[in-house]
Amino acid sequence: AELTAADLPQLRALLAEPGCVAAGECGLDYFRDYSPRAAQRTAFALQLALAAECGKPLFLHQREAHADFTAALREHASALQGVAHCFTGGAAELAAYLEMGLHIGITGWICDERRGQQLQSLVPRIPAGRLLLETDGPYLLPRDLQPRPPSRRNEPAFLVHIAATVARLRGETLADCAAHTTAAARRLFGLSAP
Repeated sequence: AELTAADLPQLRALLAEPGCVAAGECGLDYFRDYSPRAAQRTAFALQLALAAECGKPLFLHQREAHADFTAALREHASALQGVAHCFTGGAAELAAYLEMGLHIGITGWICDERRGQQLQSLVPRIPAGRLLLETDGPYLLPRDLQPRPPSRRNEPAFLVHIAATVARLRGETLADCAAHTTAAARRLFGLSAP
């Protein structure tokens, strides 16, 4: 609700920093509605234009705002690339994001026997070059992780658990899944191999 065009020079400078590989997390969240929806749309449009100008991929957030989210992205489609972070949507949302050229970020949500069932059926549809794995730490600790950490805090160390679940659902080896998701992340974010 507070972002204005006057804030863009500061954001532009941050995006120019050598360690900055993406713009975001930015998007629309109509579930929590921490900011008025019109203000969210205005801020998102400013952020999309800035990311396009700077040539940075986007780390995108969308919750219960699919129509407005995709409409905003389509206005800048020719100049944007990015990842639909923490994807938990349905088949139509997945198809729309893939059509727009987005990568799809999968988190520990996929390990949830209750909420993750739909996602479990969709993950095999994500092309290998467009699938990314993420923790969304400190949130979305995989529900089937054993033993459960006492802090219930999700950390990057648990990414291998998410990768194993994704690999199993896709009928891949863990090594193949790790290789293609790592390669996809390196390409999208311009990261060099260690």
